[in-house]
Amino acid sequence: MAITGPTITELNLIAKSLCMDLSDSDLELHLSLLQPNLAAYELIDSLPDNVPFVTHPRTSGYEPDLEQNELNAWHRKVSIKGEKSGLLAGYKVVLKDNIFLAGVPMNNGASTLQGYIPEYDATVVSRILNAGGEIVGKAHCEYFCLSGGSHTNSKHSVKNPYNPLHSSGGSSSGCGALVGAGEVEMAIGCDQGGSIRIPASWSGCVGMKPTWGLVPYSGIMPIENTIDNAGPITNNVENNAKLLQAIAGHDGLDPRQYRQGVDDYLTSLKSNINDLKIGILTDGFNRPESEEDVDKAVLDAIQVLSKLGASIDEVSTPWHNIGQSIWLAVALEGLTDQMMLGNGMGRGWKGLHSTSLIDRHSSWRMRANELPNNLKSCLLTGQYMLEKYNGHFYAKAQNLSRRLTDEYDKLLSHFDILIMPTTPMKATPIPTADDDEALHVQRAFEMIGNTSPFDTTGHPALSIPCGIRNGLPVGMMLVGNHFDEATLYRAAQAYEQSTDWKAV
Repeated sequence: MAITGPTITELNLIAKSLCMDLSDSDLELHLSLLQPNLAAYELIDSLPDNVPFVTHPRTSGYEPDLEQNELNAWHRKVSIKGEKSGLLAGYKVVLKDNIFLAGVPMNNGASTLQGYIPEYDATVVSRILNAGGEIVGKAHCEYFCLSGGSHTNSKHSVKNPYNPLHSSGGSSSGCGALVGAGEVEMAIGCDQGGSIRIPASWSGCVGMKPTWGLVPYSGIMPIENTIDNAGPITNNVENNAKLLQAIAGHDGLDPRQYRQGVDDYLTSLKSNINDLKIGILTDGFNRPESEEDVDKAVLDAIQVLSKLGASIDEVSTPWHNIGQSIWLAVALEGLTDQMMLGNGMGRGWKGLHSTSLIDRHSSWRMRANELPNNLKSCLLTGQYMLEKYNGHFYAKAQNLSRRLTDEYDKLLSHFDILIMPTTPMKATPIPTADDDEALHVQRAFEMIGNTSPFDTTGHPALSIPCGIRNGLPVGMMLVGNHFDEATLYRAAQAYEQSTDWKAV
C-alpha cells in the first residue's frame, strides 16, 4: 500500500489525541521530522511479508446447504489431503472457523469479517496435514468466539446433536456438534474461557484444553495472548490423545510457548490407574447455577474411577470461586485491547502476525452495531475499565492469577487430578427471538464458572462424557499439573473403557 504522510490538520488532531498542544511552527517542525520515519515505512512496505508457505494443494471448498448442514455446524466444506502416511492417516479433521486455512474463507462467526480469506495455514493445520490427516472443513463458531452458548453466530444458531432445541456449547460450537453427531471424528477447537470443554460437555465429546503454550496458536485469530489455547475435540480419548500428539510442540512462532518437549500421550493410555490420587474439588459442585443431576452423574463417575483403583478424597479452595472474577478482568480488558482495538493481533509480542487480518478486521468499527449484545457488553465493560482505571485491574488480575495458580498447585502437590463437573448444568435451550435480550446474554456466560479459572492459570483440563440426563450429555472435567496431559488421558481412558456413558 502507498504510504502517505499526515497533513498539518491530521498531525494536529494526532497531537491533541496525545494530550499535546502544538503551535503552528511546532507542527511544521514535526512534519519535517516525520519524513525520515515515513521513508523507513516505505521500505518495509516494499518488502515481501515473511509468512509460512502453503504446501498442500486445495480449493476454497463450498458452503453446504441446509440438507447437508442440519445442525448449522458447517461453515465450509473442503477436502485438503495431507501426506500419504502418518499418525493421522485416514482421519478427517474439521477446524474451528477462527483458524487460518489458506485460500478458504474465514468468518470467525462474525458478519463483519465475512469475505476474509487467510493467505497461510496455521501451524496446527500444517501439522495435521504433515501427519497424514485430511482437513474436511471449517466449523461455525460464535461471534469472535465470545460465547459459551451456540446462539451468537452471525449465520444462525448451532444446534445440539442430542436435542436441536438446545445449545451445542460454545464457542467451538460447530466442532462440538459435528463430533457429537458423528459427522467427523476429530476437530480443533480453541479455548479462552471454556470454549473447547463446554461444547465437549454439552455435545457428548472428549475435549482437551492443553497446558497454555503446549499447542502453538500461530495462525489462529487471538482473543488475548495470555488465555489463548487450541486443542482437540474428538469422539473418544484415544483419538484425542492422537490428535494432541500430532499438533503439540514448539513452532518458533508463538511466544505463548515456553517448553520444547512433548510427552508420549498414546503410551500413557495403556497404564492402569491404581497409583492415581484424585481430589474431588467440592467448590465445583453445588454452585448456585448447578443442576443436581449433573453433580450426581459426575460423583457416580468418580466412584467408577475409585473401583478401578484410584484413591479418592475431597478437597477445597475458596480461590476456585474467585477465579472467574480474575479471569473476567483479564479477558474483558485484554480482548478489548488486543482483539478489538488492536485489530485482532495487538502489539507487544514477537511471533507470527497477520497483516491481512489486521487490515480486514479493523473495519469492525464501521459496523459495530452488528455485534451481538454479549460482545457489546464485554467491550463496553473492557473499554470503561481501561479508560476509567488505566488498566489497573487488568494488571492486578494478572498478578492475582499467579496466586490462583499457586492455590491449585498446592492441591495438585497432593493429588494427580482434580475433578468436578465441566459445566454445572446440561445444555441450555437456545434462546429465541421472542426471549428477552438479557437472557441471550445470560445464555452466553452462565456456564463458565468451572472452566474459566483454568484458562487464567494455564492448567490442562479435559472434559469427558459421563452420562446422559433428560436426553442431554453430562461432562466431567479432569484437571492436572502443567504439561501432565498424559495423566489426564490415562484416567479418562480407564473410565471410558470401563463404562458406556450413554447408558449411565
